[in-house]
Formats: sequence, C-alpha cells, structure tokens
Amino acid sequence: MGLHRQDREFRHPGVSFLDYKQLDMDRVLTGLLPRLWFRGSPSVVIGQPDGIPIDAYVKEILENQDQFQGFDPAMTYRWLETNLLDLVNRGRPGQAVAGLRPLHGFAYRYRAGKRSRPYGADDQLYWMIRHEPGGRGARVLDDLKQFFFAGVDGRTETPATGVTVDVETQALINLAQILRKKVTDREGKAAYGYPPLDQEAARLLVTDLIRLLYHQEVIPRSVLVEHLKILFAFHLARYHLRLMRLLPQRIAGQTGDPACGFFLDVAGIPGTPVAALAERSAHYWYARMPEFIQGTFTVRKLDDLAAHLVRTNKRRRPADGVFGVPELLQLLEPRYRADREAFAKSRLPRVLDAVQESEEDADSAIADLVGLKLDAFTTYIEIISSCRVAFHRKYLTDCLDALMLKNRPGAMIAQPRRGERRFIFDSRLLEVLLQLALLRPDGHGLLRTEPLRVDEFLEELRETYGLYIDRLPPGDGFGAPTLTDQAALRANRAAFVAKLREIGFYSDLSDAYLTQTITPRYLLNSAGPSR
Repeated sequence: MGLHRQDREFRHPGVSFLDYKQLDMDRVLTGLLPRLWFRGSPSVVIGQPDGIPIDAYVKEILENQDQFQGFDPAMTYRWLETNLLDLVNRGRPGQAVAGLRPLHGFAYRYRAGKRSRPYGADDQLYWMIRHEPGGRGARVLDDLKQFFFAGVDGRTETPATGVTVDVETQALINLAQILRKKVTDREGKAAYGYPPLDQEAARLLVTDLIRLLYHQEVIPRSVLVEHLKILFAFHLARYHLRLMRLLPQRIAGQTGDPACGFFLDVAGIPGTPVAALAERSAHYWYARMPEFIQGTFTVRKLDDLAAHLVRTNKRRRPADGVFGVPELLQLLEPRYRADREAFAKSRLPRVLDAVQESEEDADSAIADLVGLKLDAFTTYIEIISSCRVAFHRKYLTDCLDALMLKNRPGAMIAQPRRGERRFIFDSRLLEVLLQLALLRPDGHGLLRTEPLRVDEFLEELRETYGLYIDRLPPGDGFGAPTLTDQAALRANRAAFVAKLREIGFYSDLSDAYLTQTITPRYLLNSAGPSR
C-alpha cells in the first residue's frame, strides 16, 4: 500500500505546466502550433488520430501529380523520411511516424497523439508569452502565427497567392490541402492560463523572440525553425532551473529576482580543469531538486487547503476561479495557522499508516521527523516529500536533460557515458544567442545589427542569461578563484573566441583585447516593425 492519491498529487500549473518527462522539441513545437491557431486552445483531431504512416503519405503525393509533378516513389519515401517527418525510433526496429516536422502551422493536424506528446511544455510556452509583464506577448504570438502559417489564407485555409515559401513548407501546404477532407480538427478546451511564476524569465523570452523573428527575411525558414526550437528549449530549461531557486525563496517569504549563474565549458572536452568547473556548476543546480520538489508539494497541498476553505466558506474563490501561487502562499501566514494544522492533522494518520505499511525502514525515518516536533502541516509536507522525492527527481532530471538538449546540437549540458553532467556551450546555442545580441536599438524604435566586442558579449551573457565563461558565478557553489581556476578561465575564454571564429562571426584583426570584435553575419538596418 502506498500513499493515497490525494497525498501523491504533485504538479501545480501555477508553478509549471510541465509533466516532467523526457521531451522532444519537435513535438513541443508541434503542440504549440494549434495554440497559436486557436489563441491558447489545443486541437481535437478528427480523422486518423493515430497518425498517418509513411506509405500513406507517399501514396497521396504520387496520386496528386498536379501538386507533386514527377515525384519518384523511392525518392519520395526517402525525402519524407529524412526531411519532412518526425519519427520515433528513427532507423531502428519499431520506427513509426510521430507527425510532420513543425515547418508549417498545419503540421499539427497530422501528428500521432500517443507518439507526439508535448507534456505541457506547449502550454508553458504559450502562457509565458501571453502573460509577459511588458504587454508585448499578444503581438509576439501573432507574429509567430504569421510565421508558421505563412502561405495560407487564414480565413479559407487555402494556399495564399503571391507568397513565396521554401520547398519543404510548400510541400506541407500541399499535403495539408490534399488531406484536408480526411483529417481536420476543431478547437479544444483551453486550460486556465496561469501567469508565469518567474516573470522576468517571461520578459526575456519575449524579447528574444522579437529579436529572432527580425531575421525571418534573411535566415532560411527551416534554419529559423531550428533556431526557434533551440531558443524555446533554452528558455524552458533556464526557467525551470531558476524555479528551483525561486520557489523555495518565495515559500520562505523572500522577494526579488534571484541571481542565477551557470558556468559553461566552451571547448566541451571532458577531463579538463574547465570541465571540472562546469561539472561543479551542474552538480550544484541539480542538487537543488529535492528542495524544489518539496516546494512544489507545498504549493499543491496549499491548493487543496484553499479548496477546503472555499467549501467551508472561510475563503472566497478568486474572480477567475483559480488560486495562483502568490495567493496560495498567503495561506502560510500566521493568520491561517489553525486552518493549516486542522487540514494537515486530518491527513497525517492516513499518510503515517501508508508509509509504515509500504516501507521497511519507515518507522525510524518517521520517528525522526515526528521527533522534530514541527507543526502538523510542515510534518505532513516533510513526510510526503521524503517518500516521493526519489520518484520525482528521476523524472525531473530526465526533463531538464531533454530541455538542455543533452549531447545534441544546441546543448547546454553534456554527459559522457560514465561521467558527470556538465554545462557546455554548443555552437548552435551560441549562434542563436549571438544573432540576438548583435541586434541593437537604432534610436527610432527599431533594431539594426552592429558589431560587438567580445568582452561586451561576455558581459551580456552574464548579465542577461547568467551564463559565465571567463568568470566564476558569484556563489552557486563557487568561491574566490584559485590559480588553477584562473588558468582554466583563460583557457575557456580562448576556446570561446576560437568557437566564434569557427562559426564565422569573428576574425583576428589585432591582439589588443578591446579590438576583438564580433561581426554580424546578416546586416539588418532598422529591420522589422516598430515595437
């Protein structure tokens, strides 16, 4: 016998919409597309909800020569498999179609629901953008919708005239037209859009999206979609890492924006002094999980308490019908002590019985907790957290690894087969953040590209994202740098400059520190609409 379901319930969308599982960013982006189309709502697919196999796509293409003239069966199959389809178990036994790659908006209609699960990350992204505190979120969502649904008339859902798109996007538009009578969808019921707990993270996400979308006229569409996936993954990972520090602080009554720093190994070579520093940084952040898990349990049980107080007419439900995290944390105030104690005492006997029956060594652990003579609510949270922390830690670890694209292009984390995790700075993530940093205000409400000194970019990475290259983060597991640390930092900076050179943004003009300049790959002069 384990804990009762009420006691096991963990997730609260006010903290995060994510169901902490291994995510795939193609499927997260696919899940976001209907929310862009339906303004926050998911879609309900009508017709072939389990997806369409490759052979069926090939058949549709070959039977519609007016839109796919001269296509060879074997080449078509290979083109779909390689370029247009998102597959599970790619190249292995059990390979199956999860859906079309999210290169165009209507790709979401042809996903296989059981193989294309975004696990709540689509909700998290949508509502982070929509509730951005600067009021720019609605416009950015419209811009994303226009980008992903390019080439299609928004009213008739038919191909728009006079719009030029790339080959892959046009193929998806044509496929959508062919399959429209067989597979369509309707608007589903939207979840309540909780505002993000970390509002500064939402503000930064929207700022970065505005800057990235300025490049849509110069960056190939398929490349820009890859950039968006990397940027979304980076911001989701950073948001949840920051939550592991922010949520316990909020529960403790602390306010303000927590300073967060991540030391990145730029060269990405295990076993070096730089790698050891990056391992220490990653270990420090992953070690925060138990405290975050306990904090999430606290919020979830306070939500249960709030519902109980509403039923007993001791508290009114908010006008929007749900309690956000700030409202729930008010229940930790002294004036609600008696209500917390009564609530916890009603559940504690059930929890104690369940734990003692299911765990051989539970008696001593529970005795230790009870012996601390904490209040009943704190004891209740401590017990259920201790029982469930190992379970949730595993899934949370898998989720963060996936969001940081572990060992994949765009990664912020790497782990050898028998080694420790360490923060890294993959070239594709560097390229995306660099494209954003090279856009500067032109003084007239627009943006334009300008050269940037290496030291200025390093400072921007630290101040904006908390990414440390040539310095150690303040706190976060680090103290004053030793002589060995200083040598490692110099080596990391040299590797950073070398990586800038490799991706084509830097060329040596002088050895002088202040003349090491990063030059834009694309020149944008007052690009895009005024913001």
